[in-house]
Amino acid sequence: MITSKERKLASQKLLKMANQMYDDIIRKKRPVIKFPVRSLSNAKFDDEKGTFTLMGKEKERTFNVNQAKIFAQTIKMMEFSKSLLDTNDFSTLREAYYVSKNWGEARFDDQQPSNSVIEDLEAASDFLREDLGFMPEEDGASVVGPLKVIDKTQDGQEIIIDCTKLGSGAYNIPNEVTNLTLETNAEFVLAIETAGMFARLSAEGFWKKHNCILVSLKGVPSRATRRFVKRLSDEKKLPILVFTDGDPYGYLNIYRTLKVGSGKAVHLADKLAVPEARLIGVTPQDIVDYELPTHPLKDHDIKRLKDGLKNDDFVRSFPEWQHALSMMADSKVRAEQQSLAKYGLKYVVEEYLPAKVEDQRTWLP
Repeated sequence: MITSKERKLASQKLLKMANQMYDDIIRKKRPVIKFPVRSLSNAKFDDEKGTFTLMGKEKERTFNVNQAKIFAQTIKMMEFSKSLLDTNDFSTLREAYYVSKNWGEARFDDQQPSNSVIEDLEAASDFLREDLGFMPEEDGASVVGPLKVIDKTQDGQEIIIDCTKLGSGAYNIPNEVTNLTLETNAEFVLAIETAGMFARLSAEGFWKKHNCILVSLKGVPSRATRRFVKRLSDEKKLPILVFTDGDPYGYLNIYRTLKVGSGKAVHLADKLAVPEARLIGVTPQDIVDYELPTHPLKDHDIKRLKDGLKNDDFVRSFPEWQHALSMMADSKVRAEQQSLAKYGLKYVVEEYLPAKVEDQRTWLP
């Protein structure tokens, strides 16, 4: 859970926002809540930070005929958030939706609008929704390797989880990682797209042979996973190497989200993105060099590539990515991580990854 200091700061920010609206009402002005537009149309890639950064577009929510319901829902959610912080409690996103059923005409009829209002508060307050007392249903991904995680039980007792001594299992990143203490002597982190490849590398002891931490991203990484990996990067100064399928989704959804942030959460790039991350494979050049079995790109894959080349500020900032995506668009094929099994089940562990880790010239930024 978040610290008492963070709770107090978040609670004070919500109270300040409420007081500003109250003052507007006293002055006979319409109360307004402002928050940044959360989309890539309001973002650009910042070369210095290595992440997306907001361009300054804002939208307003005010008390008028057209916005009366959503304005009321926003105020009620602020009130609920403050009560969570002041009572040292938390709510899952799903629970918050059902709590709103007691709000009369301000209740939500579906969870997605409820989630969106919480994200609006996150953007307006500049606090993560976890810091506002809201926890996602999903937790983080699996971790194995030379890492000790120091956590606390509910009664405050310290416990140490040694991620080298979990048998055939792995440590599961909790949905709140703020209060964890991390200790490691690893040389790098290898973040892996698929659970199957994570299982292969774990079973074959890749982390032992190369003194690294393996993290299973489980597709597009959850916020808990991104915050956990970011801590390993920022606090432990570990290189973050990413291993995805060789396809547009692996590059422009999974990898880019981890590295520079997503359009939906662009306002949180500083808190979630890992700009030091590098993609080591499967690259379009790997498909050629290793003569990998391929699948034809589908129409939506080609559309994603073309859109990335034309409109994605991250792609346009790196000639290496422009070349890689153009190469894939021309070849019209993609390859999965598991295609390396063409050379044997142990090839990815014993040949491919060791070579890729050593040769930085083959990485993509």
